[in-house]
Amino acid sequence: MTPARLLVPLSLVLLTACAQTPKNIVSVDAQSDCPLTLKSGQTLMLTLPSNPTTGFRWQVQNPAQNVLRSLGPEVYNNSQSTEMVGSGGQSVWRYKATDTGTGRLMLIYQQPWAPEVPPEQAFECEITVN
Repeated sequence: MTPARLLVPLSLVLLTACAQTPKNIVSVDAQSDCPLTLKSGQTLMLTLPSNPTTGFRWQVQNPAQNVLRSLGPEVYNNSQSTEMVGSGGQSVWRYKATDTGTGRLMLIYQQPWAPEVPPEQAFECEITVN
C-alpha cells in the first residue's frame, strides 16, 4: 500500500476522533450568559477588559474554589500598539473544573487602595460542574 493510500483512512480516523472530543476550553467574557455548566476536566478561560494604567485592577472576591482550580495568575494582554501609552487591554484567568457541584465566581474592578469606594465594574457567574 502506498503512503498516499494510507493517508486517506488515517485522515478520516483523525477527523472522527476530533468530532467526538468534547469541547475542552470554555471561553467566558463580560457579555457571556451565566449561569454556566461545565464538565469535570474542562478549562474555563475568563477574559475581562482591563486597563492597569488607571490604577484599576480586577480582584477575585470569590474563586468558586469548591468547583474550580486556578491554573495560574491573571495574564494581562494589550493587543493595541505598544506606542499607545495608557490604552486598555484584557485580563485573562484560567481555571480547571474539578469537583462536581456549584460555586460562584466573582471579581470586582476597583483601585486596590480605595476599598471603601464602590467597584467600577463587577463580574459574577454561577458555575455548575457535572
